[in-house]
Amino acid sequence: MFFYKKLSQISFLSRSYAFKFLFVAFIGIHIPLIGLLFFVLYGNFSISPNTILIFALLMTLLASVVTLTILKQLIKPIEIASRALRSYKKERQVPSLPLDFHDEAGFLMRNIQETVLEHEKFISEKQDLVYLLSHDLKNFAGQPQLLATLILEANPSNEIKELAELIYQSSNQQFLYIDKLLKLLKEQDEVLKTSPDLKLIHFDSIIETVEKQVKELLEIKKIKLIVSIQVKEEQLFIEEELLIRVLVNLINNAIKFSYPDSEIYLKIQEKNTKLVISVLDNGIGFNQSNVQDLFRKFTKMSKLGTSNEASSGIGLYLCRKIIEKNQGKLTGISAGQDKGATFTIVF
Repeated sequence: MFFYKKLSQISFLSRSYAFKFLFVAFIGIHIPLIGLLFFVLYGNFSISPNTILIFALLMTLLASVVTLTILKQLIKPIEIASRALRSYKKERQVPSLPLDFHDEAGFLMRNIQETVLEHEKFISEKQDLVYLLSHDLKNFAGQPQLLATLILEANPSNEIKELAELIYQSSNQQFLYIDKLLKLLKEQDEVLKTSPDLKLIHFDSIIETVEKQVKELLEIKKIKLIVSIQVKEEQLFIEEELLIRVLVNLINNAIKFSYPDSEIYLKIQEKNTKLVISVLDNGIGFNQSNVQDLFRKFTKMSKLGTSNEASSGIGLYLCRKIIEKNQGKLTGISAGQDKGATFTIVF
């Protein structure tokens, strides 16, 4: 950026990126000619033609190197702007681009900076609004529940008691729905989190946490989780919390779509220098031709589990986003209806 800054300080070049290139090219072309004139005019008059030719070639070579070096430096603003945009797109790193230039490259950097900041502001305001609405809805849903509780405490007749219990149950379902909505919003926020640094992940502790979180659902459906850990630790870009969340989601899905008294397998192994984490079940499976629909937001393939468990239609979408944001890949495969499914994470 040094030469770009210096040329931007020249008044007739400050507002045109193209003129900077033309100015440098013009000077570069004429350096050999100027040098040759000075050499001939003020040099020794006994200079041979061969010496003049060699001097002209050297001056041309030197001028070409200097000109190309400066022109390469003039491309820096475009490179910086492109790198900043790529970092924001992949890792959501808000750039800090220079805003005090007034040519086309300066406008580009300023537009990128302002657009990113506006985008961040919009995301923040949207999240705040949704959280606020969810909070207000939760308070609103609590009023009928409170009234139903007061009615039940007053020892009403059986008919009124049944109605009050229905109101209470309906309000409670609304609470659960709103809590689920808030959880999904938080998961979407976490999708955007990425880490630029490698972290040493200890799989024994991660699996211990995962098993605790899925234990209750496993016991309800009498499903056994069989864990095979061949890799004890590995350096990955993903945060431990996010990896735990993804594994819990995948295992919960496997439980949801598995039959009671069945088995689910969790395998962590290394294949061809890649870390492979797999969750396998013997449940209802799916049609392999529709596999990409499983990973879409609010997918139409969302359906009830084997015990009529509800599905949000966004879990696998969030899992894939989290894994891809942290330099991994999540895929699913099934041999068909009632032939189980396997979801695999590869880092």
